[in-house]
Amino acid sequence: MLVLSRTRGERVYIGSDITITVLQIRGNRVRLGIDAPPDVVIAREELCNKPVEQGQEPCYAAGNS
Repeated sequence: MLVLSRTRGERVYIGSDITITVLQIRGNRVRLGIDAPPDVVIAREELCNKPVEQGQEPCYAAGNS
């Protein structure tokens, strides 16, 4: 795992086509902006952890973001 410290407005690049930008830091919350191609799945952890019986596709399924 890579651990970074960033301040507002700074970016992290993943490969040549994914950019993560720190938009806002307020208390212990951070707002991130993520630019990625449409075929890259981006999902919050709590959505990935939903039980399958609720009809939720796995968060890693193509096209689900």
